[in-house]
Amino acid sequence: MTALESTVDMFDLRMSEKARPLYEQVKTFIAEEVEPRTAEFFRLGEDRAERWGYGEGQLELLDELKNKAKEQGLWNFFLPDAETGEGLSNLDYAYIAMELGKNPIASECLNCSAPDTGNMEVLERVGTPEQKEQWLTPLLNGEIRSAYVMTEPDVASSDAKQIACRAVKDGDEWVINGEKYYASGAGDPRCKIMIVMLQTNPDGPPHKRQSQILVPMDTPGVEILGPMHVFGEDDAPHGHMHIRFNDVRVPESNMLLGEGRGFEISQLRLGPGRIHHCMR
Repeated sequence: MTALESTVDMFDLRMSEKARPLYEQVKTFIAEEVEPRTAEFFRLGEDRAERWGYGEGQLELLDELKNKAKEQGLWNFFLPDAETGEGLSNLDYAYIAMELGKNPIASECLNCSAPDTGNMEVLERVGTPEQKEQWLTPLLNGEIRSAYVMTEPDVASSDAKQIACRAVKDGDEWVINGEKYYASGAGDPRCKIMIVMLQTNPDGPPHKRQSQILVPMDTPGVEILGPMHVFGEDDAPHGHMHIRFNDVRVPESNMLLGEGRGFEISQLRLGPGRIHHCMR
């Protein structure tokens, strides 16, 4: 067998036969349940009292569709089965993400919205039992939303090694100071938790200087300065927020995986996420 023959499968971008029934079920659910309610969802939001909130009946409409998705088993299917470890490949999920992206509320109706999907994957893979109970369970149930906070104003932090926002250990707490840009989802009033990429060891090797820490939105010192605009839009009430951390204190138990492993987590999360996002 030649080298070319041995790698031919890497060029096979067809959906697996195992995933096709789920794919067809998702398409049907969107067409029969989500599409007929989409215009109503946005109409209910037109007269909302707060721009960074929801109109009367909007969240109830979403909950109704979420419950129907749960009943049909169209819920959290991006995660591997907890008992068998089996799940969708990135390629299979990319096809489903493409269908979800055709409707502006479909992803949330099936609990497959960014940035929640990536955050749930991180918590599932590296979270402690306590972290999972506090944050993963309500995310899996679709009860809360979350944000992933990495990008910064003064460094090229699309490179996950370029992080300036600092977390310094003080006793049994981490003290966080700095600013972050484009914190997607942090404008949503249902957003209760952020995974924040921080510099914890500035003198360490480039790939070991960063850590990721769980920061509840209501922690004292978390200041939302306002929304960032993308193509002139602020994407309310989801939002891509400019956040300042002013001596924000969180317990050391909020550290994910361990100090200096933030870059490792970012690759675990961002690699698959970029595939899913580009297909939406």
